[in-house]
Amino acid sequence: MSNPIQVGIIGCGKISQAYFNGIGIFGNLQVAAVADLNPEVARAKAAENNTRAVALDELLADPAIEIVLNLTVPRAHAEVDLRILDAGKHVYSEKPLATTLEEGTRVIAAARDKGLRVGCAPDTFLGAGLQTCRKLVDDGWIGRPVAGTAFMLSHGPESWHPNPGFYYQTGGGPLLDMGPYYLTALIHLLGPVHSVMAMTRRTFPERLATCQEHFGERLPVEVNTHAAGTLAFHSGAIITLVMSFDVWKHQHSRIELYGTEGSLAVPDPNTFGGEVQVFRPGYADWAAMGYSHIYHENTRGIGVADLADALRADRPHRCHGDLALHVLEIMTAFDESSAAGRQVTMKTTCAQPAPLPLGLIKGRIERDGHQPG
Repeated sequence: MSNPIQVGIIGCGKISQAYFNGIGIFGNLQVAAVADLNPEVARAKAAENNTRAVALDELLADPAIEIVLNLTVPRAHAEVDLRILDAGKHVYSEKPLATTLEEGTRVIAAARDKGLRVGCAPDTFLGAGLQTCRKLVDDGWIGRPVAGTAFMLSHGPESWHPNPGFYYQTGGGPLLDMGPYYLTALIHLLGPVHSVMAMTRRTFPERLATCQEHFGERLPVEVNTHAAGTLAFHSGAIITLVMSFDVWKHQHSRIELYGTEGSLAVPDPNTFGGEVQVFRPGYADWAAMGYSHIYHENTRGIGVADLADALRADRPHRCHGDLALHVLEIMTAFDESSAAGRQVTMKTTCAQPAPLPLGLIKGRIERDGHQPG
């Protein structure tokens, strides 16, 4: 593409290089500048990726930059998104959109008022694994989806993450950290959620860090660390979802869907690939399915590329703000449902994201019309 959309990046932490790598696959994007609270970190990341490090105000004032990628910590997402929108730029945020529904709603309303777009991670559902699952569901391989399960069970990040403390602070926890992957994948496959019935708990008042960077530190826990609930989808499907930082080991599949004509084993929604399996009556066992789509490797940034393509083609983008807001409401509804002891009906909804076309070549999002690259 002769005139790629210029992107600014705010936040040069652990996830930023994955975005640099993914964005580099698509010819419709170019990183123009980066900013970070720590200028030395920004300069190092800029030098590593052949771009420039600037102050935040300078990045936001740059008229050439159209999209700003917000890779700050979760509790800063909404505040930084609003600054980006106030600067007249489209925003693509790391997940979650915000830490409260009120903050998320404010971001979406500000974008709508200014005629700007909001995109939000995760974009893993645009990978080969989940796109293949979408085609299988849409083509009727399992019939009408009626039920399913989704499990993310671990004993937390304190043994491996270099800065695990924020996972247990307000805005953290297994739901806000990992829930976006699972819920976005489910909405991609089944459409929006109607209601939530859940129970949550905080098992330990503090956690012991065993990672090298914070070995032996006691991490106070401000959030619930185990959440179990039932999601009723508008489509009629009923999904059991459990998210936990309190489980040492398990043997659950990450996501399975059960339909009137068969079952579908969905790969890890935190990845772009993974094995897809189907069972139908008459099969001896699960059958592994080949990918129908490309992008099975780590392609973080494909959501930003889709947003850029959508801006030029004047079409909806797939990792859209209404989807992220709906996911945020579902996640916050778990604690609300648990505290009230009742089912919570969603006030938000969203369009089911369009699947990617078949037959794409690497570096492209659409086959016809406007083509990135």
